[in-house]
Amino acid sequence: MARPAALPVIPRKRGNPNWGKPFRPGPVLATEFELQVKQLRLTRHAYTCSLELRRWCQLNRNRRYIPEWLLDAWGIPVDANITDAE
Repeated sequence: MARPAALPVIPRKRGNPNWGKPFRPGPVLATEFELQVKQLRLTRHAYTCSLELRRWCQLNRNRRYIPEWLLDAWGIPVDANITDAE
């Protein structure tokens, strides 16, 4: 009986091939504020004139990112001591 042909010996690749290489940056995601502005179809110059955006900012001032210059323009105070941990 004939022996089957031997397969070539290929060394197994072990370990992490990306070891020592820098991480690739992840995708840049829009903030909730940016999504709201996009939904309202506002330009940067129209932010301060929008009543809908102002209402949203008042409701979310302590929970979402809102540019400080916009909060200052409207005179909306933010409580800096609020945290999610209780």
